[in-house]
Amino acid sequence: MFKTEFKTLTKYVLIGLITASMVFTANDGEAKTTRIKDIVDIEGVRDNMLVGYGLVVGLNGTGDSLNNSPFTQQSLTAMLERLGVNVKGQNLNTGNVAAVMVTATLPPFANQGSRIDITASTLGDAESLQGGTLLVTPLMGADGEVYAVAQGSIAVSGYSAQGESATFVRNIPTSGRIAEGAIVEREIDFNMDSYNEVRLALRNPDFTTARRISRAINGFMSADIASAENSGSVKLKKPSGFKGSIVDLITDIEQLPIQPDQVARVVIDERSGVIVMGSDVKISTVAIAQGSLTIRITETPQVSQANPFSAQGQTVVVPRTEIDVNTGDDVRLGILETGVTLQDLVTGLNKLGVEPRDTITILQAIKAAGALQADIQTL
Repeated sequence: MFKTEFKTLTKYVLIGLITASMVFTANDGEAKTTRIKDIVDIEGVRDNMLVGYGLVVGLNGTGDSLNNSPFTQQSLTAMLERLGVNVKGQNLNTGNVAAVMVTATLPPFANQGSRIDITASTLGDAESLQGGTLLVTPLMGADGEVYAVAQGSIAVSGYSAQGESATFVRNIPTSGRIAEGAIVEREIDFNMDSYNEVRLALRNPDFTTARRISRAINGFMSADIASAENSGSVKLKKPSGFKGSIVDLITDIEQLPIQPDQVARVVIDERSGVIVMGSDVKISTVAIAQGSLTIRITETPQVSQANPFSAQGQTVVVPRTEIDVNTGDDVRLGILETGVTLQDLVTGLNKLGVEPRDTITILQAIKAAGALQADIQTL
């Protein structure tokens, strides 16, 4: 709830944030540059997701209960039969086995025989994977082909302890990782040497940034070899007189400094009350007032007791209710002038003790009034 006018708010902001304003002004005068390789991806150079289904053994009674997880029992039976052990029709009762889903990311240009990290997560009602070993598990891509095979001891960061009347759980004991736990069995064919042109995909699409990238490359190479196709991609051609391959060309230009541009945007996470805003967010002239209705009900029951040795009377509880209503009568309407940044507004609201969720409501109301010159993205 506001306790003062926005004129006083502006005064506090100007006095308390003069140093921050000077820092923002100084930074605006200096070019904030970053390398091309940090803001673009090369077309075709990408990761591939792998997934597989496997069994973890060696658990200390914390595995799946086979009665509640029939897929674990079926997988265990099939595995034992492949190893020459016939258990059909037998009543298996073990808590040392758990069915898991194994996931991994196959990096670009991964060679056959190289190793990648994997993650194993339980499917059934297993309590923990601590001390377990993942058996041989094929990892498939989206095309159904096997690209890697995983196996090894699982490292679990979480743990649990349980007694008759209390349970303690730290982190997630039903998920674990195996560093370099999978061996790449199949390579993805991608020969960049035969390419004469590639596209640079911007991680944060922006027309201004795309044009700056193309101009920086053309200026460095003294040739018209880069062109911005749209806000998300820049086409790069290999010059006719260039002696190296397209890989050499990318190596030469990816270190060039670029000053990225960005759209004025405010990102709001309503669940946690987090507000993230860009430096270019501005506010037009707008009048703001914020108030809240607070109703407090306090129950203080009292005991009414009869006099000692009285012939009649009984002890009863007498209710006592106190209701306090605050309608925010001391809140006044304030005017926020053009040119005040969102940084100033939010900092001033924080100085007045406005809670983050109330700040979010104010920002959304300013946007609805058309005075917030930025996009609001709600998570």
